[in-house]
Amino acid sequence: MKRDRRRGSAPARAAAGTLSAEIAQARPFSSLEREAAATLLRTGDVLRHAVECALRPWGVSPEQYNVLRILRGADADGLPTLEIAERMLARSPNITRLIDKMTGSGLAERRPMPGDRRVVRVVATAQGRKVLAELDEAIEGMLGKLAPFPPARLRTLVKLLDDVRGRLAIRTAREAASIPHQR
Repeated sequence: MKRDRRRGSAPARAAAGTLSAEIAQARPFSSLEREAAATLLRTGDVLRHAVECALRPWGVSPEQYNVLRILRGADADGLPTLEIAERMLARSPNITRLIDKMTGSGLAERRPMPGDRRVVRVVATAQGRKVLAELDEAIEGMLGKLAPFPPARLRTLVKLLDDVRGRLAIRTAREAASIPHQR
């Protein structure tokens, strides 16, 4: 890979083009749907890597950042663990371990629910809220790379992604149970 002299020692990446060229795929995809799916997977991976790099200086994972954002939107009493899990952008099979790590690092704390010892609510600590403000700035800096796109194109992208997710989503048993049956 060539080195980009304008950016120091970081290797220059090929300009983003078609996925086939980016992954050096010689044969065309067998269908447009397969190409779309592969492009979504690759783009999601690129976005996740950019988010991880933005959060790395604080030692916070994208999942922990997501939990902090969810807790910011909750009231002062916080949220039960399962409700946090339901609101996550990406499904997290071990939300308990994720919350354990966050309480261990001082970003969140568990509080018993008065009157129901079975329910524990999670709240962001003052340190967690402070770190979240710093993380938001780092993420905004990373997302600034999308600023050249006109707002109408970004809205179209969001709508298309919503449509794809709606067609492909497979509800969990818990999600299916919470939806009233239609006849």
